[in-house]
Amino acid sequence: MSYKVDFKDVSTVGLESSPVSESLAGLRANEARYYWNKFKHEFVTYTPEEDPETLPGIEKILSERDMKFPYKPLEVTHFEEDGIKFAYVFYENGLAVNIMYAVEDGGKRAVGFKLSDGMEVPKEFEGKFKFAHQKSKLAGTIRGSFFVIKGEY
Repeated sequence: MSYKVDFKDVSTVGLESSPVSESLAGLRANEARYYWNKFKHEFVTYTPEEDPETLPGIEKILSERDMKFPYKPLEVTHFEEDGIKFAYVFYENGLAVNIMYAVEDGGKRAVGFKLSDGMEVPKEFEGKFKFAHQKSKLAGTIRGSFFVIKGEY
């Protein structure tokens, strides 16, 4: 079922099975607030079954770095704003993966990773990525990292 993320009244709707559901909901709300403030875009998430194209697209880009996550995807979303395609997946363990892909050649293209407050760094990241820390009123401490997309998708 689709869910329009409310960043004023944070809810765990769709994320209840996560052991860090509260902080993952805060992370999702933090993302929703960002896109509302920047683009006036309403952040709506879907189950992977409702949006069957987004997760395979994200996984294809992750394969650039031989990354495949064994975690259960709870929600996905994708949209385009100002010539940039965005895609997200929120996993049950608290990991959020986002893709930023400029449509125009030469634009910014990257994969971002955010770890919910309270979750351990997944083994797939150990020794490969350094995480910056960011404080958020909605999400507590967010740890984030990224890599630049090299391929064409």
